[in-house]
Amino acid sequence: MSRATEVTGTHRLVPSPAGRIHLVEQGAGPLVLLVHGFPESWYSWRHQLPALAAAGYRAAALDVRGYGRSSRPEAVSAYRMLELVEDNVAVVRALGEETAIIIGHDWGATVAADSALVRPEVFTAVGLLSVPYAPRGGPRPSEIFARMGGEEEFYVSYFQAPGRAEAEIEPDVRGWLAGFYAALSADTMPAPGLPDPHFVARGGRLRDRFPGGPLPSWLSRDDLDVYAAEFERTGLSGALNRYRNMDRDWEDLAPWDAAPVVQPSLFVGGVQDASTTWLAGAIDAYPDTLPGLVSSHILDGCGHWIQQERPHEVNRLLTGWLASLPTRAASTLVRARPAGG
Repeated sequence: MSRATEVTGTHRLVPSPAGRIHLVEQGAGPLVLLVHGFPESWYSWRHQLPALAAAGYRAAALDVRGYGRSSRPEAVSAYRMLELVEDNVAVVRALGEETAIIIGHDWGATVAADSALVRPEVFTAVGLLSVPYAPRGGPRPSEIFARMGGEEEFYVSYFQAPGRAEAEIEPDVRGWLAGFYAALSADTMPAPGLPDPHFVARGGRLRDRFPGGPLPSWLSRDDLDVYAAEFERTGLSGALNRYRNMDRDWEDLAPWDAAPVVQPSLFVGGVQDASTTWLAGAIDAYPDTLPGLVSSHILDGCGHWIQQERPHEVNRLLTGWLASLPTRAASTLVRARPAGG
């Protein structure tokens, strides 16, 4: 019988601009903040917490505001990027530290990159899983996404209207999550030539494109229960509100237009992850946009849920990268600190 992974760690609630942020920490040493994506939770890092602790780090996996046991502000605008950055800073301070290394997956990768960009005096190195760093710039995001679908609708646009995606997901949270995870996993995603689950037929639902059949190999039924129980309790609005702030983020981040993230960095993507293929140009631009890049890896046979699909390989890459940081991070921090800092 499959079981949820047991994680030996300390659960904490710490103050933040959101109200409170829930996190699970394990280990002692330099602080490594782990930021999950959609639709996940701190539990997405269940394989990394013990590995990082064993390597000599204090790993802290948080529930992003709107998720799990963290606070869920009511206003949609409360989920803009700069608010999430300040949550991360508050977590570092609440844990008694001045600086941290930050690692994110999916939306968490974007949150991690922007945290390093906006608050370089706090975040001395950044690891990105699945979603490459792409500096702010170009047209308003909603305009870009509206053009992507053609006769169909891109999933990001589908998520924009408050209540619309909730009406699809919340009557069957567990079933929807199972289909969404399977649609983006290397071993269960639709075969080439079948309708793309990132797009919605006009008047249809996102889940109409999800594959039937077994769960992905990385996800036990009990693991799925952990995720489903959290979203059944909280609903999906807090998580979906991240998508509803992309135009606000574009406006808020104007002072950092086209700015590189200069701290030591790592990128890990999956060959079968649409985030890697669609944003191949962003990866090609890393010499300019991530000048502190230590290494970049694209994993064969891997989909979107990188640290869960390939935990041992990701743990090896993360701990190897972290071990390379002490002298790099110190010198980069001096360059990244704002004038007069």
